[in-house]
Amino acid sequence: MEHLPVGGAPRAVPSRAEIIDRYTGRTPHYWGLEAPGVVTHLPNGSRGVALTLDFCGGPGGSSFDPDLIAGLQRLRVPATLFLNARWIAGNQSLAGELAGDPLFELANHGTNHLPLSVIGNAAYGIPGTAGIGSVYDEVMANDAVLTALTGQRSRFFRPGTAYLDDVAARICHDLGLVPAGFSINGDGGATYPAGTVTTETTAAGAAAIIIAHGNRPGSGTGPGLLRALGIMTDAGTPFVTLGDAFPV
Repeated sequence: MEHLPVGGAPRAVPSRAEIIDRYTGRTPHYWGLEAPGVVTHLPNGSRGVALTLDFCGGPGGSSFDPDLIAGLQRLRVPATLFLNARWIAGNQSLAGELAGDPLFELANHGTNHLPLSVIGNAAYGIPGTAGIGSVYDEVMANDAVLTALTGQRSRFFRPGTAYLDDVAARICHDLGLVPAGFSINGDGGATYPAGTVTTETTAAGAAAIIIAHGNRPGSGTGPGLLRALGIMTDAGTPFVTLGDAFPV
């Protein structure tokens, strides 16, 4: 399997027209959660664990779990927060507060929360981006939103549903973003009860990347995750953001 670089000096970001010209005619050969170039674990030798939280936005997805975020602050557990443009639009004040908290790293969760496909593949019944230009738009429109919010470009991108094809993954890298997957599904898309969230999360070993959600108050995610994080921090598990684990 091909591996694409994660670090390195920033490069000029290709335009939409350049990306379309560069990738027209490329046929994807992989569709799923672990395309080449997607990081699903921290680098070899890492002792830490990375907690990532998705904020998906849109109908039913623009809520916020204040107890979960307050719990992370109390435990001093850093996290990479993947914000969708729709969530930011519905929570501008909250997004600004998160951007100003050094405990958190903000990352790109797309513009319309679409699976990232150059041929329109669907995941969980959600149609993906319809072509190369649509891939660019899904990534870069929210890139601009996040840059305006934080004053700098995000380094990491996770598509809606976390599904993408291998061509779309390469486009992300060309745009200067690292597509981020996961090795531990902590909350099953915010569907697990609290006890299952705790069990799944505490199974994370060194170099794991955990995915859960910060936009589902009332679900089992917050209580289950905070219980797991308390257990893990008491055991001495070090937590890091993706940016700390993958320095430029």
